[in-house]
Amino acid sequence: MPPLLLDDEEAIAIAVGLRTAARASVTGIEETAVRALVKLEQVLPSHLRRRVSALGASTFTLTPDGPTVDPQHLTLIAAACRDTECLRFAYQSRTGDRTRRQVEPHSLINHGRRWYLVAWDPARTDWRTFRLDRLAKPAATGVRFKPRELPGRNAAAFVERSITTAPNRFEARVTLHAPSDQISARVPGYATTILPIDEHTCELRTGDDDLRWLAVRIATLGVDFEVHEPPALLEHLRELARRIRRATGSR
Repeated sequence: MPPLLLDDEEAIAIAVGLRTAARASVTGIEETAVRALVKLEQVLPSHLRRRVSALGASTFTLTPDGPTVDPQHLTLIAAACRDTECLRFAYQSRTGDRTRRQVEPHSLINHGRRWYLVAWDPARTDWRTFRLDRLAKPAATGVRFKPRELPGRNAAAFVERSITTAPNRFEARVTLHAPSDQISARVPGYATTILPIDEHTCELRTGDDDLRWLAVRIATLGVDFEVHEPPALLEHLRELARRIRRATGSR
């Protein structure tokens, strides 16, 4: 593959990455990846082209949902991390508060469907994690900084800890009519607390920033339950029940 020197497995790895790029939460990446894949296939040897074509014919990607990130923002922020250059941007918190930030960027982390920036915030004299889909108008300032040592094992571990320890806007307490070990096998431990009540019931404590999503998570556990708090969760469950009845033709 002139001017690139790739072996067979490297070429296949690139093709697989391009095929699955639609799951990267980056605006417009699917169309760009398809164009790049077409160019790649044109220069592949025939035996590799057949393998890549088979992959394309047999692979389907679910349509991504949720917020996406501007690829130009990604490259600008990545360059600021690499060059140890201060970064300025507008930021909206999950509660809707809008602020202007100037930070010392450290790393970009892709976590599931989300992109995060780990940075030192001089105004708050602390490390912070920023979701890129809530970030607007990033700009490099031209001001260089001396890199600081990030607490913890690495940037990925820092983001994971920030996500799991951050308080949720809404906290739910629900009694589930199922043994605690059965529920523990269905839900991630970092997102919930499960307390046994007796052999047949347990209490679920979990939270989220979105009550609608919280209602769906609880409803899809597949067991009977009673909601103790918050009261607003009940209305979202009622709306979910109404939608299901309409979809199934039930009264």
